[in-house]
Amino acid sequence: MKTRYPIYIMSKGRSDMPFTALRLSEMKCPFFFVVENTEVKKYKKLGLGEVLVLPFHDLGQGSIPARNWIWEHAKKNKQARHWVMDDNVSVFYRMNYNRRIPAQTSAIFRCIEDWADRYTNIAFCGPHNKAFAVEVDGGQPALTLNTRIYSMILVNTDLPYRWRGRYNEDTDICIRALKDGWVTCIFKVFLGQKMATWSGAPTDKKKKSFHGGNADNVYNTGDYRKAFVESLQKQHPDVVEMVWKYGRWHHRVNYGPFKKNKPILREGVTPIVGTNEYGMKLVYVGKHAQYSSNKLCPVTPIEEGAE
Repeated sequence: MKTRYPIYIMSKGRSDMPFTALRLSEMKCPFFFVVENTEVKKYKKLGLGEVLVLPFHDLGQGSIPARNWIWEHAKKNKQARHWVMDDNVSVFYRMNYNRRIPAQTSAIFRCIEDWADRYTNIAFCGPHNKAFAVEVDGGQPALTLNTRIYSMILVNTDLPYRWRGRYNEDTDICIRALKDGWVTCIFKVFLGQKMATWSGAPTDKKKKSFHGGNADNVYNTGDYRKAFVESLQKQHPDVVEMVWKYGRWHHRVNYGPFKKNKPILREGVTPIVGTNEYGMKLVYVGKHAQYSSNKLCPVTPIEEGAE
């Protein structure tokens, strides 16, 4: 089942490790690579997706200019929504029977799209990070409303906002939308596994330093990411505080004031009792089968099966 809306992958300096693109290709899911004009040849050589060329490079503003260019591209092409994905997602999952099962079909994205289209006031939604949807007794909720959506984001193109700042742009734009009464939704039933961005080969255990992306002009602050927190706190002092944990500074957002934001069903939409599997089947492939056949992507064993 194909996606309804276009998927854009922002990438810089990672043509040798195109994790998200490789995975989407294996899932037979169309997408756009969005790259700077100085790296076009490298990305076209991969033969993955359609390459869109940004009209600028090395602006020193992180992914913000690329995100806003993508937004305008989607708007120009009259897309009601569009996906913006980071380039370091190695595997997508469906949480099924309390197990995180690798997904081999783009139906998981179509599920999210259809859910969002049932309502009139969904600003941003998307899969959660695998690390935050653990397999626990009793299971986990399928989704969480009114929180930050990041890395794999379905964007409502008609929103009046645009990406801004230098750090935490995903948290900032979600808070702005929530303050105006919009709804956000992060799905725990659908997940993505983000790779750490370090130098060297994907299997390098040393993990010395950041590699590619915005490592040089954004993440290398040298202050334990204190600048990250301070910028968001300055933008939203009413709901953001600074905390120290895990050996560095973090922001803590109070999403309590936004609990009152409720999804509003579109006129004519009637919820139906039952489960639509979107053609997905749970298939046993063996404990030691390898999910990825591409050498550029890290090998991820399938534990019990695949959707």
